[in-house]
Amino acid sequence: MLNGALSIIQEEHRSLAAVVTGLRYLVHQSRVDCRNPDFAVLRAIVTYLNEFPEKLHHPKENSYLFARLRERTHEADSVIELLKLDHAEGGQKVRDLERALDRFQAGAAEGMAEFSAAAEAFAEAMFAHMAIEEQELFPLACIHLRAEDWVEIAAAFGENGDPRFDAAADLECRDLFSRILKLAPTPRGGSPGV
Repeated sequence: MLNGALSIIQEEHRSLAAVVTGLRYLVHQSRVDCRNPDFAVLRAIVTYLNEFPEKLHHPKENSYLFARLRERTHEADSVIELLKLDHAEGGQKVRDLERALDRFQAGAAEGMAEFSAAAEAFAEAMFAHMAIEEQELFPLACIHLRAEDWVEIAAAFGENGDPRFDAAADLECRDLFSRILKLAPTPRGGSPGV
């Protein structure tokens, strides 16, 4: 079950990365084209970032992966503390992004620059966070967690359902993810800055 549990978490990371990459691309394209982006797509992205990682993914990392690893070893304590702090601050980062989007859409003089900076800060934080999990925490989990821990973790994350693939996934998240993929243009030649 070890690989199954980590596979589920990594697939969720891929979903988040796809959405954040789309956000970066839309902001970059808006700046290059000197025009406003599709605000409906940006709003859907911000809503998704609030719904999926903040309400499903991060709470389960805290309650299952981090908690079980803490029970088995203190070797991961400093990494877990850093990641939990990121999780605690995540909601505020999404609210900051939403406020910047509100100002941008309302026509604030520096709206595009503020939203662009907020989007880039959010993207950098999200990618750094996932890298720490995958490069530092997962190897420690593979060493210290037991088979029964992995079964519990896989069951908890399996309930989330990957919004890209799972028909039984939370309908709101799945619908938002599908809408984002349909509305956001496909980057030609890759996304900038990714």
